[in-house]
Amino acid sequence: MSVLEITDLHVTVETEAGTTPILNGITLTMRTGETHAIMGPNGSGKSTLAYTIAGHPKYTVTGGTITLDGEDVLAMSVDERARAGLFLAMQYPVEIPGVTVTNFLRTAKTALDGEAPSIRQWTKDVKESMANLRMDPKFAQRNVNEGFSGGEKKRHEILQLEVLKPKIAVLDETDSGLDVDALKIVSEGVNRAKEHTNLGVLLITHYTRILRYIRPDYVHVVVAGKIVEEGGAELADRLEDEGYDRFLDPSAPIEA
Repeated sequence: MSVLEITDLHVTVETEAGTTPILNGITLTMRTGETHAIMGPNGSGKSTLAYTIAGHPKYTVTGGTITLDGEDVLAMSVDERARAGLFLAMQYPVEIPGVTVTNFLRTAKTALDGEAPSIRQWTKDVKESMANLRMDPKFAQRNVNEGFSGGEKKRHEILQLEVLKPKIAVLDETDSGLDVDALKIVSEGVNRAKEHTNLGVLLITHYTRILRYIRPDYVHVVVAGKIVEEGGAELADRLEDEGYDRFLDPSAPIEA
């Protein structure tokens, strides 16, 4: 069992207005096999948490710690974090011109494992995952995310998740821009990966609809960079009914 532990995390970002605090003391512990949902209104710091775990250089950690199985994640480079077992599915996956999906996946798997996978088994695994995600086999020879629709990009993120087999997956608003059918396919992929590898899932979302398909064990509500309430799946159901109004300053402007 692997454990991701975040303790009193403070993070800032540079803006036109200067140094701006985004996370103001996040504390969270999750283990493989668990699904945690991070929910909150726009601008609350949910995505900042995801990118800080992954090592995005835009964000500066000013206090607190992140460890994976006792190892200091903040001291690791981005690729070291991936090799340690951390995975980020991005809200806005980027295009990589000139790199095919097949080459991208195999290169990533080789970098993670330290050796190239067996061609026969690897090809079988990728084809099976693509079929499960209802991806056209021709996508394997297309450049990464180039000309992909929003739903195709998100399915490609989950394809990576299935074949790279991380310990902890951070899914940053994977449900955004998906219709109902695509949402179900993507959710089934996450559930399948968790079932096969005992994956730990940190699911960042604004809405509760993806939680109908990926049921969380724990729900954490983040407002103004702090966790203001925690509970089980029933908390997500309450948020569906009530929204986030009770956590917000009634005099503060609503961010679109």
